[in-house]
Amino acid sequence: MRSLLYTICSLLILLLSHDGGFTGAADAEHTFRATDIHTHRHRRNHGHRRGEEFEYSALSCRAYSASLDEFGAVGDGVTSNTAAFRDAVSQLSRFADYGGSLLFVPAGRWLTGSFNLTSHFTLFLHRDAVLLASQPLPSYGRGRETDGGRRFISLRFGSNLTDVVITSENGTIDGQGEPWWGKFKRGELKYTRPYLIEIMHSDGIQISNLTFLNSPSWHIHPVYSSNIVIQGLTILAPVTVPNTDGINPDSCTNTRIEDCYIVSGDDCMAVKSGWDQYGINYGMPTKQLLSRRLTCISPDSAVIALGSEMSGGIEDVRAEDIVAINSESGIRIKTAIGRGGYVKDVYVRGMTMQTMKYVFWMTGSYGSHPDEHYDPNALPVIQNINYQDMVAENVTMPAQLAGIAGDQFTGICISNVTITLSKKPKKVLWNCTDVSGYTSGVTPEPCQLLPEKQPGTVVPCNFPESPIPIDEVKLQRCYSRRRLM
Repeated sequence: MRSLLYTICSLLILLLSHDGGFTGAADAEHTFRATDIHTHRHRRNHGHRRGEEFEYSALSCRAYSASLDEFGAVGDGVTSNTAAFRDAVSQLSRFADYGGSLLFVPAGRWLTGSFNLTSHFTLFLHRDAVLLASQPLPSYGRGRETDGGRRFISLRFGSNLTDVVITSENGTIDGQGEPWWGKFKRGELKYTRPYLIEIMHSDGIQISNLTFLNSPSWHIHPVYSSNIVIQGLTILAPVTVPNTDGINPDSCTNTRIEDCYIVSGDDCMAVKSGWDQYGINYGMPTKQLLSRRLTCISPDSAVIALGSEMSGGIEDVRAEDIVAINSESGIRIKTAIGRGGYVKDVYVRGMTMQTMKYVFWMTGSYGSHPDEHYDPNALPVIQNINYQDMVAENVTMPAQLAGIAGDQFTGICISNVTITLSKKPKKVLWNCTDVSGYTSGVTPEPCQLLPEKQPGTVVPCNFPESPIPIDEVKLQRCYSRRRLM
């Protein structure tokens, strides 16, 4: 009965949108100008209160909104709110065809297990809202850390969705990963640790203006998806915990990642597309990926990694204005015999690095496999890799570049790069095998396999001039008024 009444009342609100209950882009423009001072005064002094209006930026605005506490949730950090989240998403999913819906999470500490997202839906966290992951989560999907390949389901999950937004004014999602890390270290887990957010087979995804803490494993994992905007995130995990990657786009097309700060025990960003024969057979590459204005700290891993699961292919990857601090490597390409696939058309420029083990790292011997059924004749193709306009200080070794015998990594261009060595650098500064390409204006002097193209003249690498489609997508200014149920 409650569900029926909810649906009837909500549809009436939609039909009577001019009574002030409608929320969305067009109504936002009109209403916000009339209440601008009032809204900002209340936001500054009191935050988001019941019935208050607030503004946010999103790929899509919503016609209806509700608050989590209207579904019986309690933000005391102790009470489980899994049922409330699931009920709220289920109820609001009814409005997918009526302009979509927004679930507002008020200030508080909201303990919850896993729940699924829905289409044409926004999850919006108040700046003082903290979502706390509860334990344990049910088994789901394939993982890498244990025999049998199973893993636990992510805290936020969605599949086959359209138009999903997770945003905030810098609220927090805390994976409470410490128990998971201890069990993993002691070998007590039967399944691979869960991720914080995973969205699969979906189109139109936005994750923005949030702080993510302490994921049991990877923090953000869009997979088999397209048209993705990830921006304004702070991602923090202990640098001593492995596999706590920041953002891992996996077999995704048309993705923009920008303005993020990441501290990780693994790669800050790892670009993937499937593992050995599974990735080859599925055949879905990651392509049209833009990342910019990222700051990363990763003492034991890479700022940006390509692979090692790259068997579906990785192409047209662009990165610019990247800051790396106290990290193992700036850019790392990881692959192996048996991977197949390709990494090609990679363009990185405007990178600043401080205290690095390596600046450039490529390896063709990253040899782990999901099982014994991989094809040893499946060789990866690595070609057209471009690095330009970089400065690195306190570096132990400028480059470790190791291709595969009989399967060279080709078309490498490194231009206008200045590297200052640490007090105790490696004896061999550039270690290059089975690679080919050229350099220009690079110090210290590179290896012989990457000769100077035109001595005395800095020759730039090739960079595409046309933008990828997602870079031309602009967020809308949305306006929402929270209503009682």
